Amino acid sequence: MCFGRCARCVGYKLLILALLCIVANTLLYFPNGETRFASEHHLSKYVECLHGILGGGFLVLIPAAVFIGLHSDDCGCFGHEGCGKSCVMLSSVLAAFVGILGSGYCITISALGLSQGPYCFTHLERNWIYPFTDSSGGYLFEYNKWSECQEPQNIVQWNVTLFSILLVLGGIEFILCFIQIINGILGGLCGLCCSHEEV
Repeated sequence: MCFGRCARCVGYKLLILALLCIVANTLLYFPNGETRFASEHHLSKYVECLHGILGGGFLVLIPAAVFIGLHSDDCGCFGHEGCGKSCVMLSSVLAAFVGILGSGYCITISALGLSQGPYCFTHLERNWIYPFTDSSGGYLFEYNKWSECQEPQNIVQWNVTLFSILLVLGGIEFILCFIQIINGILGGLCGLCCSHEEV
């Protein structure tokens, strides 16, 4: 089995997931498609952490590009076997660690965003607050309390949906990068063993 083909497959999947993370994080900035809340700084602090754009997005695009660059036929470095199959596969492990960091950041911030809840204008306080901070995520199952947030309209559903999507996407990215770490180590060790046998 060619370990490079497996890496390319992981790379294409990471590419799609990273683009989805960027889109989901961008949507968090525009509740109900409105731009005024972002310009007035009436968004949750976890929205502004760019966890989907930087973490699950650009930091995952780096390993995706590296994995896709591995040639599918001979497992060499961009089609050149001379640069060492084993070294290339082992270097892909470093790229996978970058993906682990990015996806881990995305998972962490998404979980914190879900736990704290949205920043909104409430009819009780008549002010912009985090009304669900003390619930430690319990508000997720208390749908009757979601109406406390008056502005932005449906912000609880908006945040819960998008943070949940980012949490799942980040989790899948994390698993794929972990798989590539194992694949890269096995591919590198296999390449070293094969080269010793040829000698």
